Amino acid sequence: MERIVEPLLEWYRRNKRDLPWRKDQNPYHVWISEIMLQQTRIEAVKEYYKRFIKRIPNIRALSQIDEDELLKLWEGLGYYSRARNLKKAAMTIEQEYGGIFPEEYDDIKKLSGIGEYTAGAISSICFDKKEVAIDGNVMRVYARVENEDIDVSDLKIKKKIGEKIKKILPSKPGDFNEGIMELGETICLPNAIPKCEICPLKELCKAHQNHCEIELPRKVKKKEKPEEFYTVFLLLHDDEIAIHKRSTGLLKNMWEFPNLEGVLTQNEALKWIGEDNIISSIQEGIENTHIFTHKKWKMKSYVVRLKKKKTEYTWVSFAELTKDYALPTAFMPFLKYVIRQKSE
Repeated sequence: MERIVEPLLEWYRRNKRDLPWRKDQNPYHVWISEIMLQQTRIEAVKEYYKRFIKRIPNIRALSQIDEDELLKLWEGLGYYSRARNLKKAAMTIEQEYGGIFPEEYDDIKKLSGIGEYTAGAISSICFDKKEVAIDGNVMRVYARVENEDIDVSDLKIKKKIGEKIKKILPSKPGDFNEGIMELGETICLPNAIPKCEICPLKELCKAHQNHCEIELPRKVKKKEKPEEFYTVFLLLHDDEIAIHKRSTGLLKNMWEFPNLEGVLTQNEALKWIGEDNIISSIQEGIENTHIFTHKKWKMKSYVVRLKKKKTEYTWVSFAELTKDYALPTAFMPFLKYVIRQKSE
């Protein structure tokens, strides 16, 4: 592995992508980008990042922003706990570090929402600390260069690889960490034929020499995600729609359409709404399946027009909902559906 350092750095400095968070080594910028990039593709993150930094340009602004506005800025990125943890960490930095982002790995790792990978990335890129940032891309490049049949989901193996890489980090560890991740994202591809012909490490890669790069690292069969079933109610009154905040579980404290666990028939839906005299009409809406990290939601919907508002909900216009309220991605297809129905 020590022989990959120079060719990797030379390749990275010549070929690194022009990304908005690479304009400087500002730890705030790197931090926001790293959190956004968790579970999200780079191309999708670019515009979110630019909009976020324009509205929240620094740690103090992040610590003071209203949570609903923060979540609205985050809308579409999913995993909203990441946004809440950003604000929580910013408040900690303001209170305990005088508003200055901490330099040491251990201090960074103590911040809300920051794990080993993110702490390693920030400390190495922004402060030249010799810390590793091990993600799936790094594990894949390592497995192929060393021709090791490893299980990339094994935390013990991840730790062992981290210890090996830490020993070979150069004086600019951030460039190395970004370079090896960049290589994994653009050349040493997963679930596809790697672009070995243009790889700067092809002469050093044992898997390439043995023609087994596609087989590595070992593919671990993922468990089937458990399914949960929900009935979603699109309650309409004049030009307004009902929403409320989820009180428990997944998506807690997020705005959503009223919903109930289970698949309700139309008669059961009418019974759940109650007060037959306030219902003008009810019809079945679309169905949607949303996949989370550890579970799958299967949802059916009813569009219900009411003669008067049910007071237990917040009623908003479609313009207000689109502009001011963060709606989880799981509910977006229902919003689009009811807007489309309204315009027809």
